[in-house]
Amino acid sequence: QWLSDRKKRALQKKDVDIRRRIELIQDFEMPTVSTKIKVSRDGQYIMAVGTYKPRVRCFDTYQLSQKFERCLDSEVVTFEILSDDYSKIVFLQCGRFVEFHSQHGHYYKTRIPKFGRDFSYHYPSCDLYFVGASSEVYRLNLEQGRFLNSLQTEASESNVCDINPVHFLFAMGTAEGKVECWDPRTRNRVGLLDCALSTVTADTEIEGLPSISALKFDGALNMAVGTSTGQVLLYDLRSSNPLIVKDHHYGLPIKSIQFQHQLDLIISADSRIIKMWNKDTGKIFTSMEPEHDINDVCLYPNSGMLMTANEAPKMNIYYIPVLGPAPKWCSFLDNLTEELEENPESTVYDDYKFVTRKDLENLGLAHLIGSSLLRAYMHGFFMDIRLYHKAKMMANPFAYEEYRREKIRQKIEETRAQRVQLKKLPKVNKELALKLIEEEGEEQQFSKKRKQKNLPSLLKDDRFKVMFENPDFQVDEQSEEFRLLNPLVSKISEKRKRKLKILEELEAQGLEEEEEPEGKASDAESSESSDDEKGWVEEVRKQRKLLRQEEKLKRQERLKEDQQTLLKPQFFEIKEGEEFRSFKDSAKKQKLMKKTLEDRLKLEEKLGTLNVSDTTVGSKQATFKLKKSEQQRKQQEAEKRHRQERKTLRRSASHLKSRRGRGRLFH
Repeated sequence: QWLSDRKKRALQKKDVDIRRRIELIQDFEMPTVSTKIKVSRDGQYIMAVGTYKPRVRCFDTYQLSQKFERCLDSEVVTFEILSDDYSKIVFLQCGRFVEFHSQHGHYYKTRIPKFGRDFSYHYPSCDLYFVGASSEVYRLNLEQGRFLNSLQTEASESNVCDINPVHFLFAMGTAEGKVECWDPRTRNRVGLLDCALSTVTADTEIEGLPSISALKFDGALNMAVGTSTGQVLLYDLRSSNPLIVKDHHYGLPIKSIQFQHQLDLIISADSRIIKMWNKDTGKIFTSMEPEHDINDVCLYPNSGMLMTANEAPKMNIYYIPVLGPAPKWCSFLDNLTEELEENPESTVYDDYKFVTRKDLENLGLAHLIGSSLLRAYMHGFFMDIRLYHKAKMMANPFAYEEYRREKIRQKIEETRAQRVQLKKLPKVNKELALKLIEEEGEEQQFSKKRKQKNLPSLLKDDRFKVMFENPDFQVDEQSEEFRLLNPLVSKISEKRKRKLKILEELEAQGLEEEEEPEGKASDAESSESSDDEKGWVEEVRKQRKLLRQEEKLKRQERLKEDQQTLLKPQFFEIKEGEEFRSFKDSAKKQKLMKKTLEDRLKLEEKLGTLNVSDTTVGSKQATFKLKKSEQQRKQQEAEKRHRQERKTLRRSASHLKSRRGRGRLFH
């Protein structure tokens, strides 16, 4: 996928393996997306529909190439090949159109009342049964060339339908999760299956009501039903309960169901995965996950070949020799697969090594990130295996010797394990292992007396094996967490030992476990537990006090070290034309620079910095004051006179009010 088409063509000339690659059918693809794929009954023609633009392509297997291509007016929902070859085809299109094609091309076009989703052909009566966004099943008779009375169902909508090839029973899957079975001879419903209830099992989780998305008959009695929630149900028509329920565990609608009779397999597919499983036991045979979403799956009859229509231009072809022989038009595949089994070849990834960013840093190749030698992939990179080995040898030339010694040591350890072993403590966490061995010994003695089963040992459990082998799991007894928890752990272990001792005494005396030991009341036991709690609290306080003291000593040591260290002088360069006063002036200068020149001069005048006219360095400083202009002076005088006039007016007004008030009182 990293190579361009030009490089691929160049490789085809040089590389023998690439020249051996097989393209079974030339240009077996669609312009954008393929939606449905089917094989004619004689096995000579493979027909596929897709977009864009909507079209149908017919491939001749005898010529291993495309026979013809026809463009259509609208997208195809599904189609059916009525004849043994490609001479009679019916297309159900998304615009409610039903289009008929003959050998020469377009033949006739008609329309159904509602949007269709699927249809089936009833060979004895030449009837087409259409189901879709309606409660009715429309019937179109191809012999008389007219619509017949439709079948009235209980469903609001129908998604899929199929006709049994043996007794021609018509079945349709509804949006309510039910399957209705009709007899075409009497046009009456003969059965109803509620598949939605059967999908709910102990192992499945379903959100919402599952509808029927796929339906397929097998022989006279078997029927497989696929739901929109990803379950496949296999029914015997004589029973309303499914024989087996298979879940795809993706929650995606089942798109296609096929039966493989040689190995009794069911091939079910959703948009993500194709699963092959035994129809009797439900055991998975194999599964395939293509790169692109799946739209349809077609099994070539009486062979091990599968074809898929995908959400991609290329239509995939899979050949699985276990399922059956190769078709006669590509029988050379059997010989090729036998040769491949005899001579296993290396895959593309055998020539590359996946490395993370940390691995590159350890090898000293971090500077190659972004170059053509590394191909980014997921959380790392692919690099040539030869380059990796060279860098590995240069980074650690004795790696092979270390690897060899480690392998020899492992072999010796394996041979030692076969001998009679004595009880030895592990290298890591010896104290914890000793404690566990002692506790297990006490519990085993007690369980033997009571005739109980022994619990599994932590030391022998594979889940905890690394804790006693890897030094990274060593318990740090000097850490704060351990020292605070240790009093509690020790008290619990003491309690356990005391309890075991009491139970042994009870067993010796022949008393029941519920009875209290003689001379010891329940109050005494409760007081003893409270004493234990007090002791534990005191121990924790003691540990906390010790931790604080240690922290204080550490701080004092750090202070002494700081005092002893000699600070070297640091030199700073002053820009040309600037005068140095102090480091604190830098922040003030930044604030002053944001102000206007007038504000800066006023502030400096208040601070008295403008009085400095000559400095020791020899720099000169000019001091000046801003003189007000004549216009500003006149304006300020006018404002001053106006303020004085207003003051006199306010005083006279208040004087008059006070005189009037006195006059009224006297009156």
